[in-house]
Amino acid sequence: MEKTLAPSFSVLLVDDEPSFLRSMSLTLERTGRINNLLRCEDSRQVMEILATRDVGLVLLDLTMPYLSGEKLLPLIVEEHPEVVVIIVSGLNQVETAVACLKQGAFDYFVKTVETDRLVSGVERAIRMLELQRENQQIREQFLQDRLENPEAFSAIVTRNKGMRSVFQYLEAVSRSNLPILITGESGVGKELFARAAHQLSRRQGPLVSVNVAGLDDNVFADTLFGHARGAFTGAAEVRKGMIEQAAEGTLFLDEIGDLSIASQIKLLRLLQEGEYFPLGSDRPKRLRARIVIATHQDLAAKHAAGEFRKDLFYRLRTHHIHIPPLRERKEDIPLLFRHFLEEAAAEFEKKIPTVPNELPVLLANYAFPGNIRELKAMVYDAMSVHKEMMLSMRVFKRAMDIGLDDESLCQQESPFAAVTQLPQLHEVADLLVAEAMKRAAGNQSIACRLLGISQPALSKRLKKLAGQE
Repeated sequence: MEKTLAPSFSVLLVDDEPSFLRSMSLTLERTGRINNLLRCEDSRQVMEILATRDVGLVLLDLTMPYLSGEKLLPLIVEEHPEVVVIIVSGLNQVETAVACLKQGAFDYFVKTVETDRLVSGVERAIRMLELQRENQQIREQFLQDRLENPEAFSAIVTRNKGMRSVFQYLEAVSRSNLPILITGESGVGKELFARAAHQLSRRQGPLVSVNVAGLDDNVFADTLFGHARGAFTGAAEVRKGMIEQAAEGTLFLDEIGDLSIASQIKLLRLLQEGEYFPLGSDRPKRLRARIVIATHQDLAAKHAAGEFRKDLFYRLRTHHIHIPPLRERKEDIPLLFRHFLEEAAAEFEKKIPTVPNELPVLLANYAFPGNIRELKAMVYDAMSVHKEMMLSMRVFKRAMDIGLDDESLCQQESPFAAVTQLPQLHEVADLLVAEAMKRAAGNQSIACRLLGISQPALSKRLKKLAGQE
């Protein structure tokens, strides 16, 4: 399988010593996250490479024949200001380091004695460059209102402008190696966005999905990291964890808000160190998958309650996508309804039925606490029992009566919270009737359902309103 290059831009190593170039390449590749490397032994070729290749970072030696690093540095800074330069020199001199930093170098390291610090400095520079490039791409996409890869979102049915903004943001961050956090209520389609992120990343490996809700610490570790033979009673064979199965691809962890604190620590170490130990093994393995995480819970609230680690919370929200609930994008309801109706008709091998005129109005006035998943369930249930030419509304009305009992709808703030002087009772009643008729598009049957009153009671109210006009 072809390796996924990381970062998305090249890191150019410039030194006249082939042995140092080899050892530096091995050191960076050993991190598991830096393998998009170019080597250059002849300093005269550096400017040509920068002009023809997508180089984001240069590791530059100072003392070289033909063209020294001290002469190359100002040339690179002037002609390629977007390229970051780190000096890697055998000279341990404060004056030289200060002079290089004044000329525009990002950092200065001494060869052989600062290897660990050098790798950390390279990773820091890469993170900064990735964020800069992503911010630039986001600005360009939002200003031009374009999608480069609309096919990646073909499974997501929408015409909502806010959703289009989410698509543009996801495109901009999809090539990054940093985690993506997807939040939204249950049923909004978080897994579809994880699939889109994987497709946009162009990674060669698979998308591996794991729902971590309900996994205790040991099962979580075994599921993700795998185990060695004999790691515990019953471990007769080596088991590859999901991380290894997702190598060069994407690992999607759903319902991350349900993780125990102990499991959160394991996930944090994986993201920080980029390596893990299978259970029963003392040999580390590298993380070679991109991590995408989803939850319907409010992680900020869980952190405030001491149920979610602060360091993990901030590491996960580097790239954050929030999917709005269906009730906030009502223009998508007719599209989704038609989509699921055609899907269900094909699955049940039935003709697409005629839709009652009342049904779209009824759906538009329902809050859908279960979001898209609830709408799909309604349509499939209705099609499963459908026999006549006209689609029955019975299934939808029954489901909505159950949904209206949902606790979340009963916990909304009072509409009078910001009102200093309460209106009189008859004034409120008249306003409610008028609003219900407006939302029901003049359909008295639907308005009765919205108001929770009988047809005669509504007729009486409407006659009274007509008499006042």
